[in-house]
Amino acid sequence: MLRVSQLIIYPIKSLGGIHLNNAKVTSRGLEHDRRWMLIDENHRFLSQREHAQLALYTVQLINEGLKVTFRPDGSSIVVPFRPIKNDFIEVSIWDDTCHGQLVSNEIDAWFTAGTGINCRLVYMPDNIERPTDPRYTEKGTITSFSDAYPALLIGEESLNDLNKRLTDPVLMNRFRPNIVFSGGEPYAEDLMKHISINGMDMYGVKLCARCVLTTIDQETAEKGKDPLKTLATYRRKGNKINFGQNLVLTGNGMLNVGDEITVISTHTEERFLMATNPLVT
Repeated sequence: MLRVSQLIIYPIKSLGGIHLNNAKVTSRGLEHDRRWMLIDENHRFLSQREHAQLALYTVQLINEGLKVTFRPDGSSIVVPFRPIKNDFIEVSIWDDTCHGQLVSNEIDAWFTAGTGINCRLVYMPDNIERPTDPRYTEKGTITSFSDAYPALLIGEESLNDLNKRLTDPVLMNRFRPNIVFSGGEPYAEDLMKHISINGMDMYGVKLCARCVLTTIDQETAEKGKDPLKTLATYRRKGNKINFGQNLVLTGNGMLNVGDEITVISTHTEERFLMATNPLVT
């Protein structure tokens, strides 16, 4: 039996995640997930890929909003759920552009001081919609400031299999999933086309291509070569190294740790098939 074992959101893109027992499903992903984002002077998103120090920021949900703490000096600031400012600017995430709402000059200054980068924090309100890639998703599917899709699914057994191949095992936080599940075979998520959790339908649309972010220790911000180097030896397809499945979510409701996952249909397209799929020999 497959069951949800972890639910994680990352309210500010590329900063620390928050583990939840329950998470509300919205049209663009789990509630609060990647609704905020740091941008540089060119209005481009900041990522641990180029700025590993972002891993050193932890985020908590409190009544007033997000409490963000910079672990090296223990300083913290509260980001309100609704921005103080009412100014909008065009921002970029990879090849996408959309509008973001500036949050607060004080918050911008705090992040600039900690990161050493002249940056600003933006928020995506409900009236701004960013479409997902139409090559892989239905028209009308939207996401927040995520890299591309509303949610990411990974099985515990996939990480267990990877760790057996590593000299130094890694934690799931290297991969920044939203939904982690127990049970099943390693890489079972690769083939999940249509699943149901707590009465809500979810669809796997694309294997998740991994990058150097996976090589950053989320506690220390130190970089290494693994697990990406090892993943490349057995999870490469074309020029992509895959780990996890990108999801689109439908319906409204709550996900809970412990919910059963029902697999309704599986992928048969070549782009989902890898040597490590449990059904491929």
